[in-house]
Amino acid sequence: MDGFLEPKNEKKGINKALIVGAIVGIVLLGAAILLLTRQPSMDDQMANILEGSYREGTPEFAAITKDIIISTEEDTVQSPNAFGTISIYPHGKIRNKGDKVINGLEVNVAIVDTFNTVLKEKRVLVVPTQRPQLGPGEIIDIHLEITGFDKKDDRANIRWKVTAIRVAN
Repeated sequence: MDGFLEPKNEKKGINKALIVGAIVGIVLLGAAILLLTRQPSMDDQMANILEGSYREGTPEFAAITKDIIISTEEDTVQSPNAFGTISIYPHGKIRNKGDKVINGLEVNVAIVDTFNTVLKEKRVLVVPTQRPQLGPGEIIDIHLEITGFDKKDDRANIRWKVTAIRVAN
């Protein structure tokens, strides 16, 4: 009976399964980080997509962009957030009234005040991220978020501008 109440001395050791699991987890985490760092940045990906596109100042750009119509829809929303700033969610429609298929389209969206001074702007790759191409007569809806406005900012208007365009040959 005395042996029953006495503490037993158990041999304590290191749990080998726990160590193997930790090593495997560290190796997998390191491999995931390595793969993510080898991906090109978003700017590099946009540059690759828009390679060979027409930019502002070229005659081809002027000829093609005159057929692009961008309109702001009435359901654009302004919303305060928890940080005390305001976010604006512009909604627009982009229409290709020309006869060429557009397979790369970059648009600059700017929020301006009553004196047409830009408060904030955002550059967005619309085609091919939202749709692979924009054919003649087709329309794309565009929704985005621009954050960081102060309550005192004079947010008077939204300006849309095509900054790069690439057409299918």
